[in-house]
Amino acid sequence: MKMFKEFKDFAMKGNLIDMAVAFVMGAAFGKLVTSFIQGIVMPVIGVLSSGVDFNQMKYVLSKAKVDAAGTVISPESSIKYGEFITVTIDFVLVAFFMFILIKAMNKAKRKKEEIPATTPEQPAEQVLLTEIRDLLKK
Repeated sequence: MKMFKEFKDFAMKGNLIDMAVAFVMGAAFGKLVTSFIQGIVMPVIGVLSSGVDFNQMKYVLSKAKVDAAGTVISPESSIKYGEFITVTIDFVLVAFFMFILIKAMNKAKRKKEEIPATTPEQPAEQVLLTEIRDLLKK
């Protein structure tokens, strides 16, 4: 029973829940950026590079062996450097977007800290009473 209570206390801590939410949001953000890369950026890069599809770029180490019926006996062995290029572009853009997001958050946090907490003006009578009190203390 004590172990269950300790686990419950651990699981309900704010930091753990915040971390879980951040993990889920990060995964969703990664999917969003990957979709953006695959659907928008890579086709544009393909057009700019004379129609090259990076995902199809590879260096074949050994070709696939096929029998007379067309059945694959042994699959192709290749180095798929085009996929690596795509994933690298994906990573760089995710890192850049995260940098911009964190920079904006830090800027907003600094502005919030820079705004001094103004003390409300005291009525004239209260200022006079404070001055009288200070003079009487002397």
